[in-house]
Amino acid sequence: MKNTLPLLLLFILSLSACVTLNETGQKKLLLTTTEQENQMGEEGYEEVLKTAKITKTEPVYSILQDVGSRIAAVANRPDFTWEYNLIDEDQLNAWCMPGGKIAVYTGILPFMKNEAGMAAVIGHEVAHATLRHSGQRISQEMGMSVILGVVSGGLQSSQNHDQIMGLLGAGATVGVMLPYGRKHETEADLIGLQYMARAGYDPQQAISFWERFAEITKGSAPPEFLSTHPGSGTRINDLQKHMSEAVALYKKAPKQYGQGRDLPTLPQTKKK
Repeated sequence: MKNTLPLLLLFILSLSACVTLNETGQKKLLLTTTEQENQMGEEGYEEVLKTAKITKTEPVYSILQDVGSRIAAVANRPDFTWEYNLIDEDQLNAWCMPGGKIAVYTGILPFMKNEAGMAAVIGHEVAHATLRHSGQRISQEMGMSVILGVVSGGLQSSQNHDQIMGLLGAGATVGVMLPYGRKHETEADLIGLQYMARAGYDPQQAISFWERFAEITKGSAPPEFLSTHPGSGTRINDLQKHMSEAVALYKKAPKQYGQGRDLPTLPQTKKK
């Protein structure tokens, strides 16, 4: 009975902490509040900006503000304090902290190529925030810790306790946490596709971006089953399956920007 109490507590918490997400209509376990997540995002963002090399090189900086504000408008989260910064570093990366704190690294700009390519990336990152993926991950990790703790307690008398727990930990990572991450990435791809289309950017450009990205990262990615991100081919196929819906949203957008402005080539930056 002693070892079942944490599981019973987790079950009760899961029933009372399920939240329906507007973007998907799905119920998700969230043991954190939006306010807590946004506070963590604010603190994390400030910490990054303390050491990051922020650049306001024009016209890229202004384009980032324009694209970011258009995506934020259709994401419809007035409780988020949106902010967009360009970090001068040769990384193929962009991210959005909970609460709408966005960073784009200059290293990814050539693969965005134009405003629509940027909108595909920003839409994806904004979707992570609106879908509260950080809160979901925190909640799942809390639950996994409870379960592994219960199993560990039941194995204390076993001579193979450490080996068994090591295998269980690896199984939880590969079997649960990584697929959970890939599911989040797919959700962000598809909701982000809707965001860029509703903001007036040609959704076909999302596929063009991932094709360019796939070419440069060919051979460097780990096997998909050991990655937190789906392979580029998988992403492209998923986007293609939902493209007709995105095109319909694009046609209904109040203003259509198409590909938008081309992004100029910036001076070569160095990796940290």
